[in-house]
Amino acid sequence: MTSPAEQLLPGTRRALLHRVAKAQAEGRTPSLVAAVRRQGETVWDGSRSCVEGHAPDSDTQFRIGSLTKTFTAVLVLRLRDEGLLDLSDPLEKHLPGTGAGDVTIHQLLGHSAGLGAETTAPWWERTPGRVRPALADVLGGQIAMHPPGHRHHYSNPGYTLLGSLVEAVRGAAWDEVLRREVLEPLGMHRTSSLPQVPHAGGWAVHPWADAMLPEPAEDLGLMAPAGQLWSTTADLLRFAAFLAEGDDRVLSAASVEEMKRPSAAPEPGDWDNGYGLGLQLIRRKGRTFIGHTGSLPGFLAALWVSAEDDVAAVVLVNATSGVAIGEVAADLVDIVAEAEPRIPEPWRPLPEVDAELLALTGQWYWATRPNVLRLTSDRGLELRPANGQGRGARFTARPDGTWVGLDGYYAGETLRIVRNADGSVNHLDLGSFVFTREPYDPTAAVPGGVDEAGWRGLGD
Repeated sequence: MTSPAEQLLPGTRRALLHRVAKAQAEGRTPSLVAAVRRQGETVWDGSRSCVEGHAPDSDTQFRIGSLTKTFTAVLVLRLRDEGLLDLSDPLEKHLPGTGAGDVTIHQLLGHSAGLGAETTAPWWERTPGRVRPALADVLGGQIAMHPPGHRHHYSNPGYTLLGSLVEAVRGAAWDEVLRREVLEPLGMHRTSSLPQVPHAGGWAVHPWADAMLPEPAEDLGLMAPAGQLWSTTADLLRFAAFLAEGDDRVLSAASVEEMKRPSAAPEPGDWDNGYGLGLQLIRRKGRTFIGHTGSLPGFLAALWVSAEDDVAAVVLVNATSGVAIGEVAADLVDIVAEAEPRIPEPWRPLPEVDAELLALTGQWYWATRPNVLRLTSDRGLELRPANGQGRGARFTARPDGTWVGLDGYYAGETLRIVRNADGSVNHLDLGSFVFTREPYDPTAAVPGGVDEAGWRGLGD
């Protein structure tokens, strides 16, 4: 049996190499390394370098900048899942004295807390963390840039607060908690707060001449949870697999899915870009990507996952600017997904059929609109408009015999099967909407009743 790597066609592999070679040459970056995962396996990796014979590989560390924020968000969600906090809690409840205590943890995770985008001077990315020994030195006077919860405004200091929150609740340093609770369980042994050999050096490339300048690589101190980490393409593809499916050793699939839901409305005119809880969300060429980009002086990074294609890509470069890093990573996903579309799993019947659930399936009407109720492979229910357009949702059973919506318009809403005295089904009640077997079925409990004369024509 061939492996997924062997199944990647030569033309696809060449297209991937061409894309990263073009990015390195046109972006004028000292080096670039990239990798692609499909169906749980690394199917391609490649690199380019300005030094002959010294290209980085999948074990070479690069700084990943704001990709660090996704790891910090995972730690916060773990605290929530353990019942140690609620995302609606004000920060003050768990981390008093910051001056920003009224904002909620959810707002901080989704960059809607209204905090400033950056710290007070000096430029935090090129200065050591000892310049800002306390949270007051990070926040300065920029606490209330916007009313909390009103708009998305990216905030690096916001993730400093979240890192300090993790430390306060866990009673241990942020990087130690991260290593113990995320990196080790996922096998990410080449991801660290400080660089470990082999690692790339960071460079600035002159915008108008082919000349380079080394960039400093500072320990960011309190700002570490916003952008400190170093990692490799191999490790980041392991993280991509976690973001695609979850891992109960770290965070359940349900909590990872929660991270992927938009937490605040995008800015007007930017509807294809959103932000979840520590994850960037983009819609591009009909494909949805989740992941994050990152930058610090000397480095750029991007990780994108397309769940529907089961393809992920990572790109790392050691230059301050020049490469449209997010676009390159998305292009790598596109190349694989379009050249070699995902082959669906074989259809298989249910292992067993629940006759009572089976009897509920089929056509149901909300007023005169036909809908179809289906039994799903996980013993759930799915209600969709018959024409595929409009409100719909998947539902999972509750112990009390009701069903709760998992997504779409009816997410969180309750579906009840309303029965007659003899046990037969009268109608479905979904958030007070009545669904009947026939349009305005006169035998069902339709609010307002059904005209006794029934349906009629123009001359009736």
